Amino acid sequence: MFIRRSSRPSTAADQTDSPGPSPSTRGPRRRRARTHRARTTGGALLAVAAMLVSACSSGSATTAAGSAVEPALAPLPKAVPAALASYYAQKPRWRGCGVPGFECATLKAPLDYAHPADGDVRLAVARKKATGPGKRLGSLLVNPGGPGSSAIGYLQAYAGIGYPAQVRARYDMVAVDPRGVARSEPVECLDGRDMDRYTQTDITPDDERETTQLVDAYKKFAEGCGADSPKLLRHVSTIETAQDMDIVRAALGDARLNYVGASYGTFLGATYAGLFPARAGRLVLDGAMDPSQPSRRMNLDQTAGFETAFQSFAKDCVQQPDCPLGTKGTKTAEAGRKLKAFFEKLDARPIPTGDADGRKLGESLATTGVIAAMYDEGAWAQLREALTSAMDENDGAGLLVLSDSYYERDAEGRYANLMFANAAVNCLDLPAAFDTPDEVHRSLPAFEKASPVFGKGLAWASLNCAYWPVRATGEPRRIEAKGAAPIVVVGTTRDPATPYRWARALSGQLSSARLLTYEGDGHTAYGRGSSCIDSTINAYLLRGTPPRDGKRCS
Repeated sequence: MFIRRSSRPSTAADQTDSPGPSPSTRGPRRRRARTHRARTTGGALLAVAAMLVSACSSGSATTAAGSAVEPALAPLPKAVPAALASYYAQKPRWRGCGVPGFECATLKAPLDYAHPADGDVRLAVARKKATGPGKRLGSLLVNPGGPGSSAIGYLQAYAGIGYPAQVRARYDMVAVDPRGVARSEPVECLDGRDMDRYTQTDITPDDERETTQLVDAYKKFAEGCGADSPKLLRHVSTIETAQDMDIVRAALGDARLNYVGASYGTFLGATYAGLFPARAGRLVLDGAMDPSQPSRRMNLDQTAGFETAFQSFAKDCVQQPDCPLGTKGTKTAEAGRKLKAFFEKLDARPIPTGDADGRKLGESLATTGVIAAMYDEGAWAQLREALTSAMDENDGAGLLVLSDSYYERDAEGRYANLMFANAAVNCLDLPAAFDTPDEVHRSLPAFEKASPVFGKGLAWASLNCAYWPVRATGEPRRIEAKGAAPIVVVGTTRDPATPYRWARALSGQLSSARLLTYEGDGHTAYGRGSSCIDSTINAYLLRGTPPRDGKRCS
């Protein structure tokens, strides 16, 4: 699935070693540094799109009308199994961790919950204690999505200082890097030079030779992951990470888990509620995913989501004096054709970027750069400037900055483990969207109909998990979480990475869901400038008052 993120991509000046690109300002709405990503498998375009997975799950039931209905996720027993008692009895030993005001600790979880005696995985945890005034409400876990984004990096760079003051006053703000991510035994696959080559692989093959090159790139990526983390790679599923969260909850001394998850973080939070409904506290799922969909369907939905976002960008762009895609009166379809023609030109002849490592801007990096800017309308001005430089001045530097921010590549050519963990989790959670290049070929018309601009590349990017060294252990499932307290599900109507229909679908599955809608652009809604959204969620977190189901904000 695609990486989800609700922030503008960072500029060169913004880039740091922290896990996650960052923020933005545009128009009347203030943007803040975030790293919410929509689930992806692969590496930006190669990672910008290999989304969820598969076509139908083997366990589907069937309605009287003959349509498939995915089975529901079954809750785990309320009592903690004796074999896990020692994990639940842990007490974190907090220490300073280099960022003023934050404390860090390490907890253990079983590598394999089915066989706890087979070894442990170490989980990095960070917190910023409630500042007061007011009665402490417990811990509030945050997760920015991915899968693969560092929750600790997000906490230290944004949530721990940028969440509303009244929320930070009443809650200990807490983050745990999921197993395989950042500080929690990170999955590694390729070094910087190999990742540079990987991200430049042609993602729209025109013939058998180029198809073979793409397949070889996927295989090399998968082999690198398998060689580095052969045991861990079998145990980085969302279900296992949700179980880890319950151990963290117990270690923090909380009877219930309070949680704000964005993008993929909504899938993680919903999974927790499905497994532990009685221990689900105040849960906010922002930029929701639909866990019942097979990956091919989800990839197609997300492809259409990026097309919707591009049309919104194009409509705005042609009203601006510096738009390289047209002028006032230019139809969005024509703007799309112009951009696609530019991509095809780059496919044949990449352009200079001034990069110290000699990278040129080809179709794959350019497409990734454009898609990265679709996550936040605050990045539209930056994208217009980058496209103008590339299309009119033969200078690809601006689009390369956008692409690098998406991949979390720093100025020294080092990559965060985001893309590695992203593929590891996605390819384990669900079967591959496509098993062979021939299957991709047959699906190209549907993907190109969903997005004339991005469809071909996103279809081919969905082939990534076909060559993964570990067989998927998950399947599409509805999540009902019967008995859970009210859960707030947030959807944005023109969200590119987690289409609004997914929020409606998840809210229809969760037995206690309250759907909160933001009518607007960008990925996720909380903390992105809507006073209506923010005040509604704050009231829920602080007073336990959920919104009425179906409330809409703009």
